[in-house]
Amino acid sequence: MKKIKMINPLVEMDGDEMTRILWGMIKDELLNPFIDLRTEYYDLGLEYRNETNDKVTVESAEAIKKYGVGVKCATITPNADRMKEYDLKEIWKSPNGTIRAILDGTVFRAPITVDSIKPYVRNWEKPITIARHAYGDIYKDVEMKIEGKGKVELVFTPENGEEKRELIHNFTESGVVLGMHNLNKSIESFARSCFNFALDIKQDLWFATKDTISKKYDHTFKDIFNDIYLAEYDEKFKKMGIEYFYTLIDDAVARVIKSEGGMIWACKNYDGDVMSDMVATAFGSLAMMTSVLVSPEGNYEYEAAHGTVQRHYYNHLKGQETSTNSIATIFAWSGALRKRGELDNLKELVNFANKLEEASLQTINEGVMTKDLALISSLENKIIANSSDFIKAIRVRLEKLV
Repeated sequence: MKKIKMINPLVEMDGDEMTRILWGMIKDELLNPFIDLRTEYYDLGLEYRNETNDKVTVESAEAIKKYGVGVKCATITPNADRMKEYDLKEIWKSPNGTIRAILDGTVFRAPITVDSIKPYVRNWEKPITIARHAYGDIYKDVEMKIEGKGKVELVFTPENGEEKRELIHNFTESGVVLGMHNLNKSIESFARSCFNFALDIKQDLWFATKDTISKKYDHTFKDIFNDIYLAEYDEKFKKMGIEYFYTLIDDAVARVIKSEGGMIWACKNYDGDVMSDMVATAFGSLAMMTSVLVSPEGNYEYEAAHGTVQRHYYNHLKGQETSTNSIATIFAWSGALRKRGELDNLKELVNFANKLEEASLQTINEGVMTKDLALISSLENKIIANSSDFIKAIRVRLEKLV
């Protein structure tokens, strides 16, 4: 067949460990035979991040701003053990955190549903997308252990020097305290990204905080969302036939459990961190979870929601066979290729991305799957494939579809 010619490149960010191995397999088997693949390549493997003092991560984020679309392999966020293992100059920051900050993006995570794998919440018939605000709150907090008696205050010193003080607590015994913050500009970007994404995929948007308890912090989130919606998105949502809905976080949890799914659920940073894992597990597997970072300017970065599958990588290095699920990584590529095709008005590329996803799900539904999926699939006759054979099985079906 004639290869699809791309018009503009997308930004390709390679990664670490077992997902890096899968990355190469996917390109060799599922992409290069069908597409004249054009990418601007950045190696975000930990060794090269260390070699470049992490400048490569910044460069990759700036490239996404330039080209509009990126696809990222899972990467290691080092800790003290990883620093020793990889002989690092320092404990480098999370690449995802760096890219999110540069793009000012919001993370949208949604499960990949398969007919033969039923959600643990039986009334969930449609995927639930979690939109996580990826700035501030507890992830940029300042903490202090309190020893003995004393007073802790919140102090703001503006440029004119007129201090404002709020008593946090009069400690009569030892305890602990934390301070956290957010920025109106970041919350506004979060809101616009959520509203734009809802219009893009034509789904209702829910947003939830605890404004009845947090009457200033959480209430600011609620107010900013409401003001932007009424000023910029109300007519667009009504024209599209979708809804923006606000409620308290505990009410949202109850409503989501009783729903059939099919909405975008916007959450503050910590809530989104927790709820995305809950939704992923309830739908079947974190290895079946897509993740897309969307900036207010309309830049997109696609990746799998899971990590580098460290244990499988160590087995791979020993020459042992692995059965590693590559679906989320495949869908990261298909998502990026589809968006590239949409932006370039290249229907052939959009159709190919759709066929790649169709072939992937068809493979699983026909009983060929990795070990993790075999454990939760309702199919009686299952063939457990190793990492390579699973991707090759997808290629067989992809060739027939295209």
